[in-house]
Amino acid sequence: MPEHSKKPPYHEQIANKLIEQLKAGTAPWQVPWESGVPRLPHNPFSGTRYKGSNSLWLAMQNRDDPRWMTYKQANSIDAQVRKGQHGTIVQYWKTSEFVDKTDNNGIKILGADGKPIKQHVKLDKPRVFSAVVFNAEQVDGLPELEVKTHPEWLRHERAEKILTNSGVLIHHDQYNNAYYCPATDDIHLPARNQFATDDKYYATVLHELGHSTGHLNRLNRDMTGRFGDESYAKEELRAEIGSLMLGDELQIGHDFGQHAAYVDHWIKVLQDDPKEILRASRDAEKINKFVLEYEYQNQTVQPKVQTSTDESSSIQTSKQLISQPQAQAEHD
Repeated sequence: MPEHSKKPPYHEQIANKLIEQLKAGTAPWQVPWESGVPRLPHNPFSGTRYKGSNSLWLAMQNRDDPRWMTYKQANSIDAQVRKGQHGTIVQYWKTSEFVDKTDNNGIKILGADGKPIKQHVKLDKPRVFSAVVFNAEQVDGLPELEVKTHPEWLRHERAEKILTNSGVLIHHDQYNNAYYCPATDDIHLPARNQFATDDKYYATVLHELGHSTGHLNRLNRDMTGRFGDESYAKEELRAEIGSLMLGDELQIGHDFGQHAAYVDHWIKVLQDDPKEILRASRDAEKINKFVLEYEYQNQTVQPKVQTSTDESSSIQTSKQLISQPQAQAEHD
């Protein structure tokens, strides 16, 4: 194969395409996602969502059907990838594997069935391997997509439980801004009735809760940046991808809205270091996992919510939230 025809490394493919989409306003989190409709890529055979950069990469393919599978998986149910369709590569890191168990002489130990006994061992170094997957739109013979939607009360009940169990203090003391302050470990929002819908309120406050996971007593990320700094842009990238994952899991949707100011900074970060998208996606998964775990903790605290002393003065007649970036060590 000629040298010039080789594709760039996986992380560069993601970064380059994401830069194009950010410029065009079509990146996965730049397009509003409706509440009640799960959208992130998943494998219908394993029943699990694709994780990290694979989730983002597949979402960037702009398919309406979120189901992705291997050629072999499709064939296993007598479905067929259409002729001429090209698959999409995803990558996985393996940190352990099953190997044949051996005795002191290196001879394989067999079980009662005559087959080698397997043992799980940790690898000295993580190994990467690739797989090619196809979207359901590229496959004939699949059953119709079944979308399991959560009723509004369940979506909001789950979100409230997460906020309550987090113990992070929430202030409704802003006019048109929303942010998390690392110095005081609290969230600042407009009055709740300024949000067009309850789903939009929960999407906003959970985005800020995602930032709070960076606190040194939680996941301990770099939270020292100011608007315009590289570290600030990196933290926002993590929170934005994490919000996309949370919005999909809780089915509260996702609204890019107030974060348009970061686009140029994200583009520069990705241009300077394409591997940052792998790190950001990995950290976004950690944010998503950390926040969702609040739902299953014992409820030992009451919701910590404070309103401004004159909340009526902060109500917008337009019912729309337009946020401006904080020029301090805060993350919106």
